[in-house]
Amino acid sequence: MTTSTAATRLVNGAVLPAPGSWDIDPGHADVAFTGRHLMVSRVRGRFTDVSGTVRIADHLRDSRVDVVIGMASVETGNPARDEHLRSNELFDVERFPQATFHSVRVDWEGTRGIAHGDLTIHGVTREVPLEVSFHGHARDPWGGDRAIFSGETTINREEFGITWNMALEAGGMLVSKDITIHIEIETVRSR
Repeated sequence: MTTSTAATRLVNGAVLPAPGSWDIDPGHADVAFTGRHLMVSRVRGRFTDVSGTVRIADHLRDSRVDVVIGMASVETGNPARDEHLRSNELFDVERFPQATFHSVRVDWEGTRGIAHGDLTIHGVTREVPLEVSFHGHARDPWGGDRAIFSGETTINREEFGITWNMALEAGGMLVSKDITIHIEIETVRSR
């Protein structure tokens, strides 16, 4: 989509996206997570079904982020683990097919900010701070304007009702409570 207005603007010395609606490009959205297994090794996974919109307001504090994640799209590189994650012991995708994030306020300075929002996973909603960075703008070969963002937050999965675990003989638990969520997205200006 080609627009006649500038895709970026200068705000307090920082180049940022112009006000408007920027839709997440599902083909260029990476919502990943990292947890610990056996209290030591890292296990990584990602969701491939991601959609949503970033609405950039004239005043950045009024901007909004809305994201929907299809929980059944989880991939960890291990089909048996993926099925366990989808099961009623963990994500329970039959009852809770989607996770959502809806921002309630944005604190922004320069090219970084915090989007405070309601994260709903497993039917439980909690407010979490999502640390966000704007990485720049590019015009794609089809004339579309793209804004690139990343984000990160850490949650306690048990606070969202995902409590399955196993005690280890030597002490500790099989799966960590703390899960770090990493986000890399391209958005396309829609209006």
